[in-house]
Amino acid sequence: MSSGKPSLRVVVFGNSGSGKSTFAKALQETHGLAHLDLDTIAWQAGTQPQRRPITESRQQIEHFARAHPNWVIEGCYADLLAIAIPHASELVFLDLPVEACIANARQRPWEPHKYASREAQDANLDMLLDWIAQYTERRDTFSRAAHQALYTAFEGRKTVYRDNAISRRQGE
Repeated sequence: MSSGKPSLRVVVFGNSGSGKSTFAKALQETHGLAHLDLDTIAWQAGTQPQRRPITESRQQIEHFARAHPNWVIEGCYADLLAIAIPHASELVFLDLPVEACIANARQRPWEPHKYASREAQDANLDMLLDWIAQYTERRDTFSRAAHQALYTAFEGRKTVYRDNAISRRQGE
């Protein structure tokens, strides 16, 4: 029996360090949403970073979207986001200045689902900061241009935030 309440299915995206995980976790806790961090399905296991075949990631995204009536999916992979978006009721684009993303990345806590230790995460920081700084110039699936195209094409409810203070208040 339906509760009459519409499903909440939110896709959150932006540059690395933009606050996607923080925003998604706030939505998860506030609204009881299932949460999928695309980082957990985008990469093959191993020490050498290599993308998982998109067909595998597609299966996992579609299974997740079907298995949960209410969810939040977050990431920076426009190719994977494009798979999730047709299932979404809402988009949130965290379009912060690169400098804010760099500052956030410097302050991020240890992410045990991505790194074996805090030291391993810190060893990757310089590479991450360089990558974040290239957001507006890149033309790949991780770029601002790719994110803007997804946002522009979506015809449903959508919001863009350019400040973490505002996005954190809205996520709660």
